[in-house]
Amino acid sequence: MNENLFSSFITPTMMGLPIVVLIIMLPSMLMTSSKRLISNRFHSFQQWLVKLIIKQMMLIHSPKGRTWSLMLVSLIMFIGSTNLLGLLPHTFTPTTQLSTNLGMAIPLWAGAVILGFRHKLKASLAHFLPQGTPISLIPMLIIIETISLFIQPMALAVRLTANITAGHLLIHLIGGATLVLTSISPPTATITFIILALLTILEFAVALIQAYVFTLLVSLYLHDNT
Repeated sequence: MNENLFSSFITPTMMGLPIVVLIIMLPSMLMTSSKRLISNRFHSFQQWLVKLIIKQMMLIHSPKGRTWSLMLVSLIMFIGSTNLLGLLPHTFTPTTQLSTNLGMAIPLWAGAVILGFRHKLKASLAHFLPQGTPISLIPMLIIIETISLFIQPMALAVRLTANITAGHLLIHLIGGATLVLTSISPPTATITFIILALLTILEFAVALIQAYVFTLLVSLYLHDNT
């Protein structure tokens, strides 16, 4: 219990060099392409998952928005796989770092906004001032809408970081309590272990749901600008 509660969120290093790049590359190594005529079950499941994601994400988009299909599929599979790998013991989760999530959110949000200003300038500017707004409220509404626009990537990153970090902290705390209670009160330790097992199952669901929510919001930002 003397271990630092936030030690699992520190960027791992090897010989003084950060190895977070190798950790980020690990999920892409797992998603390999099959060169065989008949794919195995893993590749069949991977292809089915990609088709399902494309069907769900691209249904509302215009032809211009559908050009982002590869980007959105790669995004949800990357976030989902890193979140799941982070649940393994003695592993590091890149999505617990706000800088990593901002690095994903800001370029995607900026690309969608720039695309909107390039192809739908009038419609994009109309979002800053709803129709029928009283003249006295125009300056205030423009400021509020501008702030809400620029806060979107921050909200994306903070939501993902907070949810993944909170789950990891709960698992760490309940796991430590279970270890201590094993020698003090075995019945209480058994109950705590059951809670820990249920929380771990919940975290598997949260890992996938947060990947879906992050990608869905990026998809909605794209839909509003195409």
